[in-house]
Amino acid sequence: MRTVLITGASSGIGKETARLFSSNGWNVIATMRDPQAEDELARLGNVLVARCDVTDPDSIRRAIDEGIAAFGSIDVLVNNAGYYLLGPLEAMTGEQIKRQIDTNLLGLIEVTRAMVPHFREQRSGVVVNLSSIAGVITIPLQSLYHATKWGVEGFSEALQYELRQFNVKVRIIEPGVIKTDFLGRSMTLAHDPALSDYEPYVQKVTGSIYKNGETGSSPEVVAQSIYRAATKGGGKMRYSIGKLKEMILLRRLLPVRLNRLIMRSVME
Repeated sequence: MRTVLITGASSGIGKETARLFSSNGWNVIATMRDPQAEDELARLGNVLVARCDVTDPDSIRRAIDEGIAAFGSIDVLVNNAGYYLLGPLEAMTGEQIKRQIDTNLLGLIEVTRAMVPHFREQRSGVVVNLSSIAGVITIPLQSLYHATKWGVEGFSEALQYELRQFNVKVRIIEPGVIKTDFLGRSMTLAHDPALSDYEPYVQKVTGSIYKNGETGSSPEVVAQSIYRAATKGGGKMRYSIGKLKEMILLRRLLPVRLNRLIMRSVME
């Protein structure tokens, strides 16, 4: 029986992915910062709920060790943990900037770095990294979030070269707009009352973001794509899914100036 370790499995895409792998007969190591608050996944016989804070290297190592001790080996890593920082750069605090990068990019890198020795030794494995439509296109008020997701794209693409020799694959999932609590519990809006100059623009753009979010694709769609990426052979690296995924294709085909005009017409 194969085993998957998933970060950020307490809700949304991570939780749906844990359910899907479990229902397909996989052992699942469902990691999260507060496992005591999780009761649904813990009731499934083939699921180990473990604590993992991706900003804490010791926590990462313990979660991996617990998983290997429980199931013998790990075959797939799904780097899903992350959160959404929105707002003008000028309104962001140093702490918010650090947390965004530490969670979305450095955390993903640290979990991968901790898992690679296991994959290298067993000469097999799949790393599935959750990027986003925001890893390809840019949207107003998301400068820091884009910085992390574009980082995930470059990190993943470069990593696959060095891991090919060990039969370790790297996959990138690029969800479009997904209807989860990402626009609620997992979002932080940077706000500074002293920066009233930004307020009309912030209201206009955030209104468009929430409107799109209300009609987004379900997290199950992303979970299914993650499962395909983890189990399908071949050389496909990127999986673009969900509402507005067509924007990714436009970004790659159209001139930058035209892409900017399209985005402004949609968001502003």
